[in-house]
Amino acid sequence: MTLNRKEPPVSAFTNRILHGDCIVALRSLPDSCVDFVLTDPPYLTNYRPRDGRRVGNDHDDGWLLPAFREIHRVLKPDSLCLSFYGWPMVDRFMGAWKACGFRPVSHLVWTKPYPSRDGYTQSFHEVAFLLAKGRPPKPTSPPPDVLPWEYTENRYHPTEKPVSGLVPLIMAFSAPGDLVLDPFAGSGSTGLAARQCGRTFLLIEQEAGCYHTACQRLQSA
Repeated sequence: MTLNRKEPPVSAFTNRILHGDCIVALRSLPDSCVDFVLTDPPYLTNYRPRDGRRVGNDHDDGWLLPAFREIHRVLKPDSLCLSFYGWPMVDRFMGAWKACGFRPVSHLVWTKPYPSRDGYTQSFHEVAFLLAKGRPPKPTSPPPDVLPWEYTENRYHPTEKPVSGLVPLIMAFSAPGDLVLDPFAGSGSTGLAARQCGRTFLLIEQEAGCYHTACQRLQSA
């Protein structure tokens, strides 16, 4: 589905993946229509995996503040956004999140059985912040802030997140039938996890190859 700024209300986007710039796409949505955001934006680290693939918009942060402003606007009051981020650029991410009105309420770590990067140390983890809009209620059964990581081999995306690592978060921070948004959808893992949890989803992806991969994964599932 190609983006059109004259699209009808959010109900028309339910269980869809949109192809285009998430800032433009989100502007077509009404205020306070999303129940939970779970997203994996570019890390701003100019990531270069060994296989030569690239992550779009990973070299500059011009999109960061306007994208999260729109995410904050479409998120319902007293709701949560979970965002992965690149830890070397934590100051940029946190500055943008706070400028939009988000408040960090938890930090999550996924431990890997293998190193994904060698630097001054070997990187055996992924990280994300849980961000609050307003004062969301605490979940009945809060998930741990340290979670296991299932190796995906990055078959579908150079920074692919495992569906199994997302399901506990969707279960904890949303309710059955809620709308889960991922404006940086990559290969569609958030949509697959939302479907497993009995939630609806709205995905947005700008890169054409990733968009088609996400469509195929969702259709085959």
